[in-house]
Amino acid sequence: MPASPTYPGVYIQELQSPVHSITGVATSVAAFVGYTARGIDNRAQAVYSFSDFERLYGGLASNSELGYSVQQFFQNGGSQAYVVRAPMHYSGASPVPYAEVAFANLTFSALSSGQWANGQLLIDADLRGLDLTVATGDPWAFNLTITNLADGTTESFPSVTLDKNRQNFVGSVVNDPDNGSQLVGVNTASLSNPPTLAVTATGIVGAALASGVVGGVSYLETVNSALGGGNTNTTANQDASVSLSLPNVPGSPLTIKVIGKNLPIPQTVQGLANQLQQAINNALSIAVPGAYVVASASPSGSGTGIRVNAFLPNQPDAVIGFLALSASGVSDAGAALGLGASPPPTSINVAHYALGMGNSGASYAETGSTAATTPTGLPTSTELIGDPAAFSGIYALAKVDLFNLLSIPEAARASAGDPTAPDTTINPVEIYSAAIALCEQRRALLLIDPPPNVNTVASAVDWKTNTLGVVKENGAAFFPRLRLADPLNNGQLRTFAPSGVVAGVYATTDGTRGVWKAPAGIGATLNGVQNLTYQLNDQENGTLNPLGLNCFRTFPLYGPILWGARTLVGADAMANQWKYVPVRRTALYLEESLFRGTKWVVFEPNDEPLWAAIRLNVGSFMQQLFQKGAFQGRTPDQAYFVKCDGETTTQADIDQGIVNILVGFAPLKPAEFVVIQIEQLTGQAGD
Repeated sequence: MPASPTYPGVYIQELQSPVHSITGVATSVAAFVGYTARGIDNRAQAVYSFSDFERLYGGLASNSELGYSVQQFFQNGGSQAYVVRAPMHYSGASPVPYAEVAFANLTFSALSSGQWANGQLLIDADLRGLDLTVATGDPWAFNLTITNLADGTTESFPSVTLDKNRQNFVGSVVNDPDNGSQLVGVNTASLSNPPTLAVTATGIVGAALASGVVGGVSYLETVNSALGGGNTNTTANQDASVSLSLPNVPGSPLTIKVIGKNLPIPQTVQGLANQLQQAINNALSIAVPGAYVVASASPSGSGTGIRVNAFLPNQPDAVIGFLALSASGVSDAGAALGLGASPPPTSINVAHYALGMGNSGASYAETGSTAATTPTGLPTSTELIGDPAAFSGIYALAKVDLFNLLSIPEAARASAGDPTAPDTTINPVEIYSAAIALCEQRRALLLIDPPPNVNTVASAVDWKTNTLGVVKENGAAFFPRLRLADPLNNGQLRTFAPSGVVAGVYATTDGTRGVWKAPAGIGATLNGVQNLTYQLNDQENGTLNPLGLNCFRTFPLYGPILWGARTLVGADAMANQWKYVPVRRTALYLEESLFRGTKWVVFEPNDEPLWAAIRLNVGSFMQQLFQKGAFQGRTPDQAYFVKCDGETTTQADIDQGIVNILVGFAPLKPAEFVVIQIEQLTGQAGD
């Protein structure tokens, strides 16, 4: 209420509510790690459909297990995933994983390793609409366009600069991880600041612009005088003209008088540029209606000079020329095409700079175009696991806000020569050990695929008990492998790792029933699956299920379905509290939701008012889940409890800045075994 009410009446004051709503997190965001046809290496990118995957990663490839798994995930009901492309494996003395094109001052490199980028990624620069004057604009600015010929996509970065002191510096813009290029990176380490060279354009069709002097030595001397040389003449001794060659222009080259004999010579470079511009435009207005040029003083590699941009009708790219004014006077710098330091021959006429095509000598200022070399093979365990310090491999997921399911189909990759044998460059135990540790940190579930040689009940028992080597509650293993139609092989059946299908089934169950429902049973149908590599009967299923191995079965009417929901610690002999997948996933869901939903507590006064607010907020969240049927029990008291008071948080805890919240829940456990007792009633006496 007001500090000092002054009149009789009603006073209204708004109070801050102690309620901080807790929102449950998503439960079926899948993460896939493995090789793809193309795409940025070691960067987790979100995909919301298989079309997104095709755009970012090139779609299906016969040697990419991951591509098929992502397709099967969306086919079975998945809606959101993250994909990490593990690069191909390279070995030897000097492998080149990334195609590049280098100039004297900067190098563009593909972000995606492999030979696919050779000749497929193009770099273009143009100067349309830019102010390149020293006084008012940025003489080192240019528009950058990057083209991917593989799918026709382009990226445009207008008005970037070689000046490192500006916010639009090309290195900062292109290399920005969020808004920069998704195709290339640029290395600007050798670029001096301020730059000592000018940027010029590509994209010209036809003859190059040739600039020069028609007249005599006396004109060169007088222009040199205007720049501070030894000659002090202020009038031209004879006519001074330039020869202008323009693409597809009748009568080209045009000889254009700039300064007449005995007429005043401009005493500044910009003054000479203005006079040159006026003279050329007067001639062009007659020869080529609609064409014009813009001339301005601009620095070059050899000093200050005049830049000439010619704009022609129906030709979007400017034609660039440069008059270099140096100690020797006005010299012909030719058509300065590209990103370089030295003047090119006037005959060079470059449309694009292609990464990885080799330095043919026909591209202006291109010091080298290095092709990506042939890789040794598909990603090995080293590339798939990656480096946590470099955020590579599975550790690229450390930069993802949330994922719940992790699939690494490459860990169970078949040999290229024998689809029934595992790839010997892969160590599944090593991969799964690192992956399960990451899942424990991120409160996610690892979906483990059977190797291609696990194709009998005996081999499945041996794999689960002796070979798998991972026994953790944040994982689940499956058997057998699945047979689906291969779109890249005329629909012929091919054997696949099942984790992509499983992730989609989990997503469907979460969406229709909730994360607390076991993602198995007759409702867990496997879309697209036409067969299994091994058909289990009830007795064989009864051998594998007690070991905690989730089986796929085929039943009449229902077809292929997932018929198991146990974690890696789900063996009956272990008697672990996290035996069942839905129980473990419900706990992970609660942990993540409460972790995010109680951050408001940090730095609040640690006393009873805070504890009461915590009980209210967490209790409201648990009550909502109880009403949805997430817990066992007929009443809230039987289903869950929330405790936060002086018993959970002692004075010693308060002194250390700790508040303890105790949350318990009664999980729903799946009815794995349905026992039906049938009793036959005998006839009654007297009937």
